[in-house]
Amino acid sequence: MSLISVNNLTFGYEGSTNNIFEKVSFNIDTDWKLGLIGRNGKGKTTFLKLLLGNYEYKGTITKNVDFDYFPFEIKDKEKIAIEIVNEIAPNVEDWEIIKELNLLNANTEILYRKFNLLSGGEQVKILLISLFLKGNNFLLIDEPTNHLDYETRENLVEYLKRKKGFILVPHERNFLDKVVNHIISINNTNIDIQKGNFSSWQENKMRQDNFEITQNQKLIKDISRLEIASKNTENWSNKIEKSKYKTIDSESSIDRGYVGHQSAKMMKKSKVIEKRIEKEIDEKSSLLNNIDRNENLKMIPLENRKSPLIVVKDLQIKYNHQKIFSKTSFEVINKDRIAITGKNGIGKSSVLKLIIGDETEYDGIVKVNNDLKISYVSQNTDYLNGNLKKFSTENKINESVFKAMLSKMGISNIEFEKDIKEMSEGQKKKILIAKSISESADIYIWDEPLNYIDILTRIQIEEAIIKYQPTIIFVEHDETFIKNIATKIIDLH
Repeated sequence: MSLISVNNLTFGYEGSTNNIFEKVSFNIDTDWKLGLIGRNGKGKTTFLKLLLGNYEYKGTITKNVDFDYFPFEIKDKEKIAIEIVNEIAPNVEDWEIIKELNLLNANTEILYRKFNLLSGGEQVKILLISLFLKGNNFLLIDEPTNHLDYETRENLVEYLKRKKGFILVPHERNFLDKVVNHIISINNTNIDIQKGNFSSWQENKMRQDNFEITQNQKLIKDISRLEIASKNTENWSNKIEKSKYKTIDSESSIDRGYVGHQSAKMMKKSKVIEKRIEKEIDEKSSLLNNIDRNENLKMIPLENRKSPLIVVKDLQIKYNHQKIFSKTSFEVINKDRIAITGKNGIGKSSVLKLIIGDETEYDGIVKVNNDLKISYVSQNTDYLNGNLKKFSTENKINESVFKAMLSKMGISNIEFEKDIKEMSEGQKKKILIAKSISESADIYIWDEPLNYIDILTRIQIEEAIIKYQPTIIFVEHDETFIKNIATKIIDLH
């Protein structure tokens, strides 16, 4: 057994007043399969880059394996795929490469095509087998499932279940539950490692959070009671002390020694109570720091009087005059939540774009009510720029409501003045979702809205959809999200 040992790791970006990590220490067994979780912007990718040695930091990271990062950057994408495999893992035999591809249920023919002509899923498979074949390394696998269809994801699940020695950063609960045996969570004040998968971590987290909330409430009551007792005891002590100098009558006076003793006794009792208060305040301050308050998101769906809202009959999308899926028909009525599923490239996004009015070549009938108010979330975030104030003004949404939704999804006030181009992909997707849920709409059309978005925010979005019951058509590959949200599934094939 070998260990990756992190001791007193401290890191903050230049110019920032707060460190992302402060004196963090833990050990990782290099045979573990870890899932790395945390809110977007909490430092998951930064942590991986610190392990890779990309930044200067305080503290130490010791290990006897090499770290390799996925996705691996390919400089010459015109090369044949097998050449890329041999460059990354130069000492492997062809039979070993073929064996790994078979484990991923991939056709070995892809080895002899140019890398840039492979599909996204095929490129993922080539890079993963290359890094695992390299040997004596610990893989840092950052968001491998974005944009991949269900079948490819399941292939990855089965492949990674056979492997060991990696940190995985996916955002899907089901994927984590099937693959990992440890969870490493980046919290508000520390990094914590637990044995198990996401579901067991979530259960433990909820139990710990509930304990801390209960303990905090108890301490608040205790501190309040003790403060009253301390004040009363101090007042009694002062009254007794003052009575030393009074006379009962002109003939006699109080025993000042006895009174002084009683006064000191009461004062001592007051000091004991104050120490108890300080101790309980210290205990209270250690609670609630890592509770991620999953505040409720709010949606404002409209309910259109005309139903059905959309009628699709015998639809077939065409690419270059070629029909790419079998005829499909469906209707959308109020409060439908429709998931459109199918393999990559089958035309799921094209169906959504057709509904919102984009020009698309097709056969069949698509009827959309003329007065429908549609809120759309695109896959693409490349066009986003400027700060949030400019964005809310251009999109005619309430800035305060919009920023409140972003704040609830874990984007801090510090980020609000940033240019959106400088934000992470997860933060950009949150901006598009916050815009959409801030809009009153008859129907919400979301195209892969959850790419790059952390698990905790996914849960918030699910809860909002279930609570407010908007009419929604969406394309998404998150199996758990589809299961929890969809009332209908349209599978293109």
